[in-house]
Amino acid sequence: MAIPLLTEMPDPKYVMSQDGFRIATYTWGDESAPVVLCVHGFASSCRDNWVQTGWVRELLRAGFRVLGIDQRGHGESEKPYEDTAYAMEHFVSDIESVLDTYTIDEVRYLGYSLGARVGWHTAVDLPHRVTRVVLGGIPDGRPLGRLDLAQARAFVETGAEVTDPVTRNYVTLAERVEGNDLRAVVALAAGMRFGDAEPDLGDPPQQPVLFATGTEDAIIEESRRLSEAVPHGEFVEIPGRHHFNAPGSRDFRSAGTAFLAAE
Repeated sequence: MAIPLLTEMPDPKYVMSQDGFRIATYTWGDESAPVVLCVHGFASSCRDNWVQTGWVRELLRAGFRVLGIDQRGHGESEKPYEDTAYAMEHFVSDIESVLDTYTIDEVRYLGYSLGARVGWHTAVDLPHRVTRVVLGGIPDGRPLGRLDLAQARAFVETGAEVTDPVTRNYVTLAERVEGNDLRAVVALAAGMRFGDAEPDLGDPPQQPVLFATGTEDAIIEESRRLSEAVPHGEFVEIPGRHHFNAPGSRDFRSAGTAFLAAE
């Protein structure tokens, strides 16, 4: 099968989550091929993280079927405004609902940032359905905990200036991606502070896991420590990349695709 140089974005197919939200999904490739499930990062989308960066094209060339999703609060999926809608358990249950709807028993998992954190928990909670895992830019600690929620909410509600540099960076990121709803994005950042969002180093994924983080990313040592806690963990540095541009790295694509293709 010839793979086009530019990957077309198909119309979304919607899956209903267990708590009643529509989750947008996208597929490419031969339905009989092994499946890679691609899960994007915070304030991003399947198109932004995986299509425009060349990942889908690379995975298709490697012989995979690709199943991408827009996580709740992102892209073409529904965007609830309630903080509680974004507890980690809901993100994992969304993955399970997608796999059940597509009647896919096993996948290889590719996640970045928030999608990597969801991937850690998915690999632990659904070990029989995830065989190999690539976790790019996975942070330690509570995700998005560095955001100043009061400033972010004031910006959404009144346009007040955001002076906290970390919060400003994330607001800028959220505004960059077409279709983002800042109210939903801020609710997600708050919701990530509920429940068991942090990785339990005493109960890590047992599958082969590749951790990949940019050399210019402030969380690189935290990501490396997570890799050391996984029995079959490997770590690779993405040269010259920071947190927001690492998904477009050719080095990341090559290492990740090779790892997912290994037996």
